[in-house]
Amino acid sequence: MKYEKTLKYNTDLINQKIMGPNPLKLEEELMKDNKIKAGSIVMDLGSGQGITSVFLAKEYGFKVYATDLWSDAEENRKFFTEMGLTEDQIIPVKAYATDLKYEKEFFDAVVSTDSYNYFGRDEKYLDEKLLPFVKKGGYIYIVVPGMKKDCHNNIPKELLLSWTPEQLDYLHDIEYWKNIILKSRNSEIVSIYEMESNEECWEDWINCDNEYSKSDRKSIEAGACKYINFIAIVLKKI
Repeated sequence: MKYEKTLKYNTDLINQKIMGPNPLKLEEELMKDNKIKAGSIVMDLGSGQGITSVFLAKEYGFKVYATDLWSDAEENRKFFTEMGLTEDQIIPVKAYATDLKYEKEFFDAVVSTDSYNYFGRDEKYLDEKLLPFVKKGGYIYIVVPGMKKDCHNNIPKELLLSWTPEQLDYLHDIEYWKNIILKSRNSEIVSIYEMESNEECWEDWINCDNEYSKSDRKSIEAGACKYINFIAIVLKKI
């Protein structure tokens, strides 16, 4: 697909804040034809240094709560101001995904780009930790890095050039995620599919001048994308 929205953000400032495979391309593909209305209150769950939150606020007109444990909320606030956004549009929040402090049914929607796999593998997470904060009928849009087919019992050598088996345990295939989500009593699957932006997003990442991206180059250059992918999951609270 063409990433017309992402191209607006191809700047040094944005590229310095990328923490993995191009999150804006992933988010743009995820949000294509999304069902969240402009003006909605949206949690960006696992927002990192805030570039996905800026994207949601500017490109889709959401009021965004940029929610992350590991980034500095004040640094994110400064970044949001540099990007021309006010606190009426975007608010940084330091919080752990399993211990959110928002009011119940506060959000119209949740978007999570390249982080849900760290906490969402717990089959109780959706019903107990996330959905209580989403209004009935609200949507959850998720991108997770995954595998085209789970291969943890016979990990290809290409993957082990950059990642340990423990790191790869966060990656699973579509069937794995379906089985996790179907345990939820309070959500339904709208769609779940393999994304097309996989190789392009990885190429963007390994071409960054970033110490973490350098460590991923061996696997990607050896053909790891034959085995890994990105999975889009769209849910609705019922």
